[in-house]
Parts: sequence; structure tokens; C-alpha cells
Amino acid sequence: MLKTRIYYQVKPYLPWRFRMGLRRIFARRTLRANKDVWPINPAAAQPPRNWPGWPGGKKFALVLTHDVEGPRGIGNIHQLVALEMKLGFRSSFNFIPEGEVSIPREVRAELVRKGFEVGVHDLQHDGKLFQDRADFARKAKRINSYLGEWGSSGFRSAFMHHNLNWVHDLEILYDSSTFDSDPFEPQPDGVNTIFPFWMPGATGRGYVELPYTLPQDSTLFLLLKESSPEIWKRKLDWIVECGGMALVNVHPDYINFDKATNSAASFPYTHYQEFLEYVQEKYANLYWHALPRDVAKFCEVLRPERRMASGRRVCMLTHSIYESDNRVMRYAEALAERGDEVDVLCVKRDRNQPDTETINQVHVHRVLRRSSKRARGQIAYLLPLLRFWFKSTVSLTWKNLKRRYDLIHVHNVPDFLVFAAWGAKLTGAKVILDIHDIVPEFYGSKFGKQEDTRAVHMLKWMERKSAGYADHVIIANHLWLDKYAQRTRAHGKCSVLINYVDPRIFQPRPRTRHDGKQIILFPGGLQWHQGLDIAIRAMPKISARMPRAELHIYGEGNMKDGLVALAQELGLNGHVSFFDPLPLRQITEIMANADIGVVPKRADSFGNEAFSTKIMEFMSLQVPVVVSSTKIDHYYFDDSGVRFFESGNPDALADAVCEVLRNQELRQQMVGRASEHVARNDWVTAKVEYLKLVDGLCVEK
Repeated sequence: MLKTRIYYQVKPYLPWRFRMGLRRIFARRTLRANKDVWPINPAAAQPPRNWPGWPGGKKFALVLTHDVEGPRGIGNIHQLVALEMKLGFRSSFNFIPEGEVSIPREVRAELVRKGFEVGVHDLQHDGKLFQDRADFARKAKRINSYLGEWGSSGFRSAFMHHNLNWVHDLEILYDSSTFDSDPFEPQPDGVNTIFPFWMPGATGRGYVELPYTLPQDSTLFLLLKESSPEIWKRKLDWIVECGGMALVNVHPDYINFDKATNSAASFPYTHYQEFLEYVQEKYANLYWHALPRDVAKFCEVLRPERRMASGRRVCMLTHSIYESDNRVMRYAEALAERGDEVDVLCVKRDRNQPDTETINQVHVHRVLRRSSKRARGQIAYLLPLLRFWFKSTVSLTWKNLKRRYDLIHVHNVPDFLVFAAWGAKLTGAKVILDIHDIVPEFYGSKFGKQEDTRAVHMLKWMERKSAGYADHVIIANHLWLDKYAQRTRAHGKCSVLINYVDPRIFQPRPRTRHDGKQIILFPGGLQWHQGLDIAIRAMPKISARMPRAELHIYGEGNMKDGLVALAQELGLNGHVSFFDPLPLRQITEIMANADIGVVPKRADSFGNEAFSTKIMEFMSLQVPVVVSSTKIDHYYFDDSGVRFFESGNPDALADAVCEVLRNQELRQQMVGRASEHVARNDWVTAKVEYLKLVDGLCVEK
């Protein structure tokens, strides 16, 4: 909302022509950038679920509304009413209760007597209604008093500002403060539908949202200087084809009924008249002409659920290799599948990867090549993160200037990556911070730092600032929720989304490996808390009992050189092999051909509370998995689905692996229980929650 606030602060000091000239310069760029979604956004055509159609079998609904903003508008009401009545139309007039002029009671009464509707337009029309939640609640009481005094059932805010969740404070039948698509508005997010929809409240109450679906007169004739209503006609034809609602907002303040005068701040009434005549002549008997309250009453019974399809623009930031990051891929593909436009800013595995690539409808932009050196020191680890933050900030800001984003989803590590979204946030985008790892604990584990060190205190400060900057925080497991929310004071805007697997990728498949080996597999990051040295130290005992057993490790990390050296020191050449990380869909094939998966995390470190997706991935592929006994894994799993061993104990790990490899009945029992667990906990269910979260945030804008 900052942009809008600045606009109204400078408004009194700049002449109208100068301000409009500036807006037109930006409007031309906006028009080019949004040519695919304005004036017609194809994604807005889907009707609500179980939509029965319009009353009387009409093809579409026609709704006429007017916002009266000042003395000129009040002076034009009589002529506008006469024009509509002459052509057989009725409309709704929305008045500002505490505006620069008072609305005579007799004017409202005369409109109602003639069959028109009267609604409430904001409170003071100063652009400040939605700046503060507590302030809105106070103003809502005054708005409600005007609604009751005027006998009004509908509301529309100034400048089409909106927060549909806050509007539940109003005692209304309908709100009409949104639009299907209009990038020229100060708050440019659209609801992406040409149908009315129900906004349910917490206690069963709710209201109907009526978006305007034809461009506003001020946009067409004042900002874009259109010389005819052709855009209205063209979009109306499309709405008719889709069976939607054609709702237009025309301001009496901007209509010129005097043919002898002309003004840059007005347009001839004949534009509006021509449009109404076009409706009559082309679509006679095909439209349901209704007042807004009539449409709302019709929909109040139906409670149509808006299809959250969207056509929204989303950008994801992650300092990871996209194709190997299951969590990021799931989010991005879920949004792209339903029609959102998704960009991902990430790192490049090597110089052979293209800078830009489209993968399953997701536009992947690799803004920085991953360092070829494994970071050992703290500075060496920090510098690539800072470079990525800078590169992604520039890239994101530039992309948002060309065409605005609705949502920025930032994945840590690091937490401060969230500040790369500053430009998009200023223009109205919502920001999600996704906590894959809680950084102070991760850092302490990685570099052996105690909790009371200065660096850890600094990371907790950054954690708190990053959480405060985000509009919502997703946390990767339930154990971290209370700790993170309390530490960051982010109560009320945190939720948990477990890193469940996508069953379309991780599903049982026929085994293709028949080499007689017994493969123990670990795919993932090679950090100290992952405990791979424990698995390697267990291999001499395992290989002594089972000579055909091999440990295959796929991954990268700061411990890799040390792990390779350890395997050589123990004389495990041939029994322990290291491989580069693979893209998600390739590593899935490798995992499906393993005999057993191993997750040897340390319980005395960050790994004690870090959820490992690898467990669920192995379970989904019907590969038995041996897991160290950690707090997080006992929280989500039991002994029937995985085989636990004492964390940090190589002998216990060796015993567990050998038991599972030798006991076919145990393997079958583990696979069966694991399959039941996966069926109850997969991405199909979690995806619905994520999409609801995204849509709820975007509606709040």
C-alpha cells in the first residue's frame, strides 16, 4: 500500500494534467506488459463450481454502477438517471458518507423511488481505509451506521482498495471493490473471475463479492484516451460467450453532458449511451439486467465458490538447484498446473545448464552458477549467499517492473533472501517465507557454534526481522512451529506444511537392476548433522556379514571431502561409492532400485528436529528405510513403518541394516505399513492447503 500512500501525499502539490501525464507514461508500459490479461484474462472465464446459470435462463447478467465523488458528480446524477431510464435501465449509485460534500437525503430518496439503488462508497475517500487493521475496525462501525441509515446493502471502497477478509466487519450483503483484471489500479491484483462469488466468514456469515468486469470509464477515456467504447463492446462480447457478469463502473463526475464544452478530465456521455444501445440491440432478451443487490440476493442462496484459478504471477526464490529441490518443485508445479504463471530464480548446477528453461510449465531462471568449491569456512559459505541475494534482487525487481507479481515465495536458507522481494512488495505483492531449516540451529550444527555465541545471536536477530517482513511464514515441521513463532514473535502468521512427496513422481515401480548387489542408499546433502560418517563407519561390520552390500551416496556438501577420506581410511573402496547429485526424477529411479534406504542423522544436533523428506520418498517407492532415533522422526513415524537405530551408534546402524536386508518378512511388513502411512500423508492433500494459503493471501491484498 506504500505506493498508494505516496501518491496521495503528493497529489495536492501537482497539477492534474501533470499527474495524468505521468500516469499515461506508465500506463503505456503497463498496457504492453499486460496485453495477455487485459482487458480479457482467459483464466477468469471459469464459472464457480456447480454454477446453475442466470435466472430465467439468461445468457449473462448486466449490472450498472456509479461512484459519485464530488459536486460535479452530484450535479450530473439527474441527467445520467434520465439517460438510463430513457433506455430502460436502472443502476446503483454509491455515495461517500463523509466526503467533501454531503449527499442530500432527498437525492437518495428520489433514486430509490425511481427504482435505482443507493450504496456506500468508502468513508472519506482518502485512500487510507485499509492501511491499518485496528483503524479499519473503528471506521467499519461508522460505515455500518451509514449503511443502516441509508438502507444500503452494498459497499465499494475508494480507489478499489480491498482486503476481503477485513470486509467481514461490514454489515453488508455484497461488496464491489474488486475487478477481474485491471493492472492500472493502485492495488492491481485481480480476483480473476467474471462471476460473483461468496466470501464466507468465520461464523457462517459472509457476503457476495461482485467484481467489476468491464474497464472503468476513467481508465478507458481519461487514462488511455480511448475515443470510443469499443473495448467495452469487445469485452462484453467475450463475457457473453462465457456466460459471465458484465458489471461496469461509470463515474458521473467524469461524464460530460454539455456538447459545447470539452475537458481532459471528462468524456462525452455518448460513449456510455452507445454502449447501452449496443447491449440493447445485439443482446435483446439475452441478458438479466439486475441491480447489484438483486445479483447478491441470487448468489447468497447459491453461495458460489470462486474457482481459484488464477492467472496470477508468482516468483519463487531459492538458493538451490531447482530440479533437485523437491519442495520447491512441488509448489511451483502445483501453481503452474492450475494456470498461474510461475518464475523460479535459482542457481545453476554447472555452466552447461541454460540460463533460462521451461520445465513442466515453470519458467526457471538460473541467476548464478553454484560455486565449484565446497565451502568450509563461514565467510566462504556466506559469500555465495550474498551474491545470490544481490543477483536475485536485481532480477526480481526488474521482472516485477516489467510485469507485476502477485506473490513472492522465498525459500531459506538464508532467511535474509526474503528482502530480495522489496520491490515487488512495494507494488502490492504478498511475500511468503518458507523455512526449510531454522538457520541459527543449522549454522551452529554446521560450524560447531554454541547457542550463546555472537554469530548465533545475530542470526536470531535476522531470523526475527525476516519473519516480520514476510506476510506469511511456512515452517517445515511441527516441532519447529512453537519455537520459531515464539522466537520471531510471528504468532498468527505461521503455518506448517510438511515436505510431503508428490505421488506422481514417487510411486512404486518395477525394479530394473539385477546385478546381485545389495545397495544401501543415501541421497541428500552431505552436512555433519546428516551423520553420513556414522553410516560409513558401519560399513566394515555390514560388509563382513554381507559381502555384496554397498553404500551409495548421492549428494554434495561441505563434508564430502572428509567422508571420501574416511572411506579410504577404512579401506572401503568398492563398498562405499560417491556420486554427484541428480535431478529429482532421475534420483527417483536410483532410489527405486535400492535395497534399503538409510537416514543416519545425529540426534545431538540440528538433525534431531530436522524433518527428512528422504524417509517419505523411500516409503513411497516401497523401499524399506533404516532411520536414526531422533525426536522429529519419532514424532511422525513408528517402528512398524521404519526401522529405528540408536543415533550416533555405527554398530546399531549395522545391526539394523543387516536385519532388514536378511529378513524378507520384516521388509514386507515395513513396506506395507509405510504404504498405509504414505496414503494418509501425501502432497495431494497438502497441495490443497498450500493453494488455499496462496489465494487467501492474494485476496487480502
